[in-house]
Amino acid sequence: MAATAEPPKMDQIKSLLGGGAAGVATVLAGHPFDTLKVRLQTSNNYKGLADCFKQTVAKEGLLGLYKGMASPLVGVTPMFALSFWSYDLGCQLVRDLTPNRTKKDLTLTEYAIAGGFSAIPTTIVTTPMERVKVILQTQDQSVGGKKYTGMVDAGAGMWKEGGIRSLYRGTVATLARDIPGSAAYFWAYEAVYRALKPKGEEGLSVGSVLFAGGMAGVAMWSIAIPPDVIKSRIQSAPAGTYKGFMDCGVKIVASEGPTALFKGLGPALLRAFPANAAGFLGRAGMMEVLHRLW
Repeated sequence: MAATAEPPKMDQIKSLLGGGAAGVATVLAGHPFDTLKVRLQTSNNYKGLADCFKQTVAKEGLLGLYKGMASPLVGVTPMFALSFWSYDLGCQLVRDLTPNRTKKDLTLTEYAIAGGFSAIPTTIVTTPMERVKVILQTQDQSVGGKKYTGMVDAGAGMWKEGGIRSLYRGTVATLARDIPGSAAYFWAYEAVYRALKPKGEEGLSVGSVLFAGGMAGVAMWSIAIPPDVIKSRIQSAPAGTYKGFMDCGVKIVASEGPTALFKGLGPALLRAFPANAAGFLGRAGMMEVLHRLW
């Protein structure tokens, strides 16, 4: 009879700090692409990615690509901390539910399950953060023009207008995007990292982490764009425009055709590789430092 493997124990503090480092690195590397993605998803004023970039820079300068970055930088840091913590917790739960396993490493399917689980608690932070970000990214192209001066002003304004319901508009769409997206995200990272890391190598393999992290982002956004388009529309539209997730999706397809659900796919995929490569490397680097400290 095979001996039962002793499962590794989750370190709560390391998990949170490592995830926070991933969030900072991801935002710094990927925000310009995110701005272009959101503008393409919420406006018909652009012919494509290149035209959106050209118009944004011509009207607002390069800094226009970083509009709304304060919100994700403040929000994504705890969001990624919570995401990686939830992922590690999901992995721990899988191990706890399979006490007689003979190998400490999870299967790729089990990593996907843990990844899907991670999206649920993370939504608590993700939804209001992205609601504020989307409004700041799109207000210049709306009929009413610029309404908010920054993240705090936008958050306070939404709270005043509709309370917590306003800040959490798009929660269902966020879950519809992030549960399957996160499952694909962590599955792809583990699969690619396992395939690339040289056998017997101890410690951090930077090249493997970068490529696996980049491919994790590509895997997620390859399936997450349709619900992300719906989320962006719901979060940027005036209250009452859509009855919910399905109503928004049906109206988009009816008025613009099925291809409208894939708006922003180009910048999302362009952003996915460098942003998530940076994110996973930021997390891995932070974990290396933390492991040496305690």
